[in-house]
Amino acid sequence: MIMLSEKKRRKYTGILSSNKLLKDLCQDELQKLLDELEEVEWPKSTCSIYKQRTSNHFHFIISGRLKVYQINVNTGREFTFFLLKKNDAFDILCLLDGDDHDVYYETLDRVVLLSLPMERMKKWVRAHPEINKNLLPFLSNQMKTLEAYASNVTLIDISTRLARLILRNINAESQELELINDLSNEELANLIGSTRAVVNRHLQEFKNDGIISLRRKKVEIKDLDLLLSKANNNKDSAP
Repeated sequence: MIMLSEKKRRKYTGILSSNKLLKDLCQDELQKLLDELEEVEWPKSTCSIYKQRTSNHFHFIISGRLKVYQINVNTGREFTFFLLKKNDAFDILCLLDGDDHDVYYETLDRVVLLSLPMERMKKWVRAHPEINKNLLPFLSNQMKTLEAYASNVTLIDISTRLARLILRNINAESQELELINDLSNEELANLIGSTRAVVNRHLQEFKNDGIISLRRKKVEIKDLDLLLSKANNNKDSAP
């Protein structure tokens, strides 16, 4: 059982109740699950985090961003599959098949997690149909994301890929860029299958066209209509 202040316990219960896997659990069951969870903190810029732990424990993200990626050891090129954030959970594949998931993790911020052993999470899934029925939509969403990545990398030019990446991460209410707004050009390149130099060139073009403004490690949207036009302007695939 984790020892938490009442304030923190209420906060964590609220976050867990919004998790896509746990959203249908009643408050009593959420409290019981919270009693089994361990509070874990991973510092910013921690790479290849505790590989054995990520295979043997299931994690709910409370705060911070975590990238899931693969790397070519010969060239050093990376490709980021997912950016995980508050209310996300991992590793679903290890939960389902019990095998190691051959990916790497890196924290982009200080990340706070609530974790429990994988076998305990499996028991929760078996005992709670509310969690079990949410697994398929959760996996479906991840498959759609990977499907979009595959088609974008092979069929769509980089300028359009970059515009769509930015567009996907704009908050509909505030119209501000979130999640990726402070990432380096190299990290943005890893998300669209490109290189830092190419992304930098296209960002400068977006700036010159009046679509965005660029500050130190921050992108701001200046003209959403122009960005939409750029995202729908699909040319031949380019390197």
